[in-house]
Amino acid sequence: MLNKECGGSLLETQKAQDEEKTEINLREVFSVLGHKIWLLLVCLLAGTAAAFGVTKFLIKPAYTASSMIYVFTKTTSITSLADLQIGSQLTVDFKTLGTSRPVVERVISKLSLNTTYEDLLKTVTIENPNNTRILKINVVNSDPKLAAAISNAMAESLSDRVAEVMSTSKPSTVEQAVVPKKPSSPNTVQNTVIGGLLGLLIAIIVVLSRYYMD
Repeated sequence: MLNKECGGSLLETQKAQDEEKTEINLREVFSVLGHKIWLLLVCLLAGTAAAFGVTKFLIKPAYTASSMIYVFTKTTSITSLADLQIGSQLTVDFKTLGTSRPVVERVISKLSLNTTYEDLLKTVTIENPNNTRILKINVVNSDPKLAAAISNAMAESLSDRVAEVMSTSKPSTVEQAVVPKKPSSPNTVQNTVIGGLLGLLIAIIVVLSRYYMD
């Protein structure tokens, strides 16, 4: 019994000493940083200004335009749950068709684009909103008008290709892409905040490293 009490007392003493050391270390860290608060503020402002400048003046803004098509064609009738399940399967097929070479190269030819299949494909994403039979075609480009034109041309080309492959009528267009008024990237506020925090973090690491090395 006495051994247990002694063991418990030693553990409590050790725990108290560890907590005291941790508290002292934290006080020491805050004290060191407090004496260099001017440097931390300078680095924070420098990181913020650098990130803002790079984002605003060096990174070219990109615009995203989106069009949507409906998977079912005008001749398709929805009479049962099986039809809906077939529609879900077709959505996957159409999504794959949307990035196929015939569809993309038809867009390049129609708009007389000075690009390749591979390069244009990098700017296009086709997504299927949850629980829908709709395909959303997103196109990112530095020219907002061209982004909208490519998105609409992609929707048209995909619809034509579906009609050819399935020997049916073309899928309906749900929404045509409009010219975006605001860029989708870069995010100036987010980049500026990250730049400021990185500047502050670097300053903290440098200050503490020099202190403990000395």
